[in-house]
Amino acid sequence: MIIRPRPRGWQLLYILRGSIVPAIAPKVLVIGGLSVLACLVAGNWHPAGGAGLAVVPFTLLGLVLSIFLSFRNSACHDRWWEGRRLWGQLLFETRSLARLSASVLPDAQALRQRQGHLLIAFAHALAARLRQGDDWLAAQPWLGSEDADLQAHHNLPDALLQRLGLALAGPLHDGRLSPILYAQVEQRLQALSSVQAGCERIATTPLPFAYTLLLHRCAWLFCLLLPFALASALGWATPLLAMLLAYAFFGLDQLGEEMEDPFGLQPNDLPIAALVRMLEIDQLAALGQRPLPEPLQAQGYLLQ
Repeated sequence: MIIRPRPRGWQLLYILRGSIVPAIAPKVLVIGGLSVLACLVAGNWHPAGGAGLAVVPFTLLGLVLSIFLSFRNSACHDRWWEGRRLWGQLLFETRSLARLSASVLPDAQALRQRQGHLLIAFAHALAARLRQGDDWLAAQPWLGSEDADLQAHHNLPDALLQRLGLALAGPLHDGRLSPILYAQVEQRLQALSSVQAGCERIATTPLPFAYTLLLHRCAWLFCLLLPFALASALGWATPLLAMLLAYAFFGLDQLGEEMEDPFGLQPNDLPIAALVRMLEIDQLAALGQRPLPEPLQAQGYLLQ
């Protein structure tokens, strides 16, 4: 995620780090070069080409394309926003579980430490799973030798929640925890499982490919043909206008593509690693451990 102050004044014209320009610059430059060619064709090199293409169809196509891009970006933003909400809920539920355990099991320090480490391992494993990484490698530093059998589990985050449930059921069987209080603990575990399912739903169900492909094709066709429609009327102002329109259409398309998978590693994706570190700090602080890890900071305005 890009973290930087809102640009003001002339900064709007030259800020590159954190903008979408580096990702779409090659496409915009291609349109600029094609616009120069269109001006040459419409001018001295091919006077007969001065008639060019009709502008009216491009006006209608541009309107339709902008509506389609708006719909797609809205759907992608909804996915990004839901991912943000789910990880916020993950922080809330883990903090609530740590606070509840400290209240109802104040003397079970070993169990509370086990719980905190399993929660941290769950967050690391879930983040790695959403980013197509090695979930076992991410969670292993927070697991004990008794958890070695989990390495072969096909869904490590779910297995960690199951193991956490078994660990917290021990005081229930021993009579140290009443069924009513355990029901509250189980509600927190169910909420964590719901967060995992929501994140997996986003990660495994992208927008329909045919819809995305249609928008890509239409955007390219519009931007490739537009210079030949404008060259005869605008002359050498065509490259500027064509590149501005290409910046708008390709920029919206690229933003939608980045937000479609909010758990990735692109600049506008969610800072999952920073959220996992925040959860880690909260759980270790609840256990009274010191010193605590430092929160992750943005590097070059990019917080991962």
